[in-house]
Amino acid sequence: MSEERRQEAGEHQLSLKRREELRLTGVVNVESFDDQEIVLDTGSGGLIIRGEELHISQLNLEAGNLAVHGFVELLQYTGESMSKRSRGLFTKMFK
Repeated sequence: MSEERRQEAGEHQLSLKRREELRLTGVVNVESFDDQEIVLDTGSGGLIIRGEELHISQLNLEAGNLAVHGFVELLQYTGESMSKRSRGLFTKMFK
């Protein structure tokens, strides 16, 4: 992910209600998702969301908005882009 794209995403903010309604701004890209884990890139780096029955109810990458419903158990920032981590893993696997 380029720095330009990160700056376009704007400031990253997160709001969590009752561990069931999660709203994020500054989302740049969603790398992967299922009902137990969502992996994405924000203006502040990579973010992993883990829980139960997670569903993306709103996604607008142009505006950088994401809404998730379900039971949130973990929010973990990686400090680096998730796409960079993925490329690193594939590079190591195919050396």
